[in-house]
Amino acid sequence: MVRRPKIFYGWYIAAAGFLSQFMFGVLMFHSFGTYVALMQADFGWSRTTFSFAFAAQRIESGVLGPIQGWVIDTYGPRKVMIIGLVLFSLGFILLSRVESLPLFYISFTLIAIGSSLGSFLSVLVAIVNWFRRRRVLATGILTMGFAVGGLTATPMALLIEGIGWRDAAFASGVVGLVVGLPIAAVVRHRPEPYGMLPDGVDSASQVAGEAEQIEWSMTAREALTTSAFWFLALGQSSALLVIGSLMVHLVIYIHEDLGYALGLAALAVTIQTLGQIVGQLLATLFGDRVPKRPFVILALLGHSAAMLLLALAEGLPMIYVAVVINGMAWGSRGPLMMGLRADYFGPRRFGTIMGFSSLVIMLGMIIGPIFAGVMYDQTGSYRTGFIVLALVAALGSVMFLMVRPPPERERWLAEAERMAATRPS
Repeated sequence: MVRRPKIFYGWYIAAAGFLSQFMFGVLMFHSFGTYVALMQADFGWSRTTFSFAFAAQRIESGVLGPIQGWVIDTYGPRKVMIIGLVLFSLGFILLSRVESLPLFYISFTLIAIGSSLGSFLSVLVAIVNWFRRRRVLATGILTMGFAVGGLTATPMALLIEGIGWRDAAFASGVVGLVVGLPIAAVVRHRPEPYGMLPDGVDSASQVAGEAEQIEWSMTAREALTTSAFWFLALGQSSALLVIGSLMVHLVIYIHEDLGYALGLAALAVTIQTLGQIVGQLLATLFGDRVPKRPFVILALLGHSAAMLLLALAEGLPMIYVAVVINGMAWGSRGPLMMGLRADYFGPRRFGTIMGFSSLVIMLGMIIGPIFAGVMYDQTGSYRTGFIVLALVAALGSVMFLMVRPPPERERWLAEAERMAATRPS
């Protein structure tokens, strides 16, 4: 018998994902630039050094991706999240004791593995399996947690500066366990074992006793042979060139190169976040009702325009305009791209497919910050590096211009429509 609770359980998972992304955003991603500025002042390490730390974090996430995706698809996301949260917290506690560069890299490796296992992909796999009709809306709720966390960038920067980065890191490790573990307990892999059906599936007769018949799905091996898989991954990677470089270098660029106070530099992250929230709200509200691909193309062009403005900026107004554009592009692109990937490849092996995608996607998060850091160390300016990254991001829009659904999916949909038309009413 199919259970139909008053509030669909998938929304609890989406809410848990929001809180999880909020926590990781506040503790790590939106605060990374502040840690860089304060630790550079204490240790005198180069910007390339910190860029490599951030890149190593993304390498861990990317390399783990296929394994993580397979483990999630096979054993469920909750167990993976718990392991990730423990590693994430341990990494931050270790960071609070850092006195040398090797220990710094070890601590960030643990944080990287923990953040990868403990949050986004694990919850995203659950959402893709629980939602069909309102998948983009649920994905938007998940990703919005990260964006809302960015609103804390300024107060977090002041807090980290006020209490010291060591105490802040230790406290972050404690919070990761105390807050994260109850969140992970909410997440469930698929609705069918709990007597429920995915959102958008009206009756058990639709599945005909086989979960795979609910919606079109490909195996990871099948997806890897399609051009759609590679165009989507390369296009997303080009966008992350911009995101990764600004996560590492935006605050220190504004603070040290342009000479503004750390609070004003962190305010740029907050403003970017407001733009991100607006973009996510638009994508969340309309993403299930409009063609996704054209808006992703516009978002890639927005990333490119933002980087050009930052490269040429001479004052705060131009910087704030640039980060608003970048934020809106980032916010709208995320849910639409995840929805597009789920539409093309289906939910059954989504974790594994997304994991293999991360091997390509991670290149943007790795190359972007390192390239910007190396260009700065070589030239004493971010301008050339930012302009090159802007041009590559623009090329990413061409990837989405070229992407098409897998032919197998189109044939499956045509056959499903034919069978529906001939079924007795």
